[in-house]
Amino acid sequence: MAGPLKMTHTAVDSGRRWRWGVWSAALLLWLAPLIAMRFTTQVQWTAFDFAVFGTMLVVGAGAFDLVTRLSGSLAFRAAAGVALLGAFLLVWINLAVGILGSEDNPANLIYALVFAVGGIGAVLVRFRARGLAGVMLAVAGVQVVVAIASYVLGYEALVLNGGFVAVWLLSAWLFRKALKVSA
Repeated sequence: MAGPLKMTHTAVDSGRRWRWGVWSAALLLWLAPLIAMRFTTQVQWTAFDFAVFGTMLVVGAGAFDLVTRLSGSLAFRAAAGVALLGAFLLVWINLAVGILGSEDNPANLIYALVFAVGGIGAVLVRFRARGLAGVMLAVAGVQVVVAIASYVLGYEALVLNGGFVAVWLLSAWLFRKALKVSA
């Protein structure tokens, strides 16, 4: 059986297309507020806003770029893409408006637990689909605990937290599907 880094010529070409698409989408997303600022006063970004958003896009697209090199499996790439998109949105929402109160509320730091479990778990399982499926289940569990804790503290964010739980569970399911395809 081939290792996760051994890919066919077709998989390499497909990976290039995925990477090109992701980097292009990142650039378009980064330019969107700049374009919006030309047409409305509702969007008022500073250079700092663009720098932070650009950094987030480079980290997210770079991580996905790496994933496309790890596996030629469409299910694996989709699972990683869903997880990375969920992580991106969790950070973005917290920085933009905050999930628990305003973006300045220190209670939002509780979401660092979600990232810690995901990041440390991914490294421990060596970015392999079987392990990543379990990691994403653990991330979903942590998100549930965060949701319950925030509710107990008086924050109304159950629906949003539930949406993120669904994202992590979808990623776990796709990683499991990647196992079945490669078996």
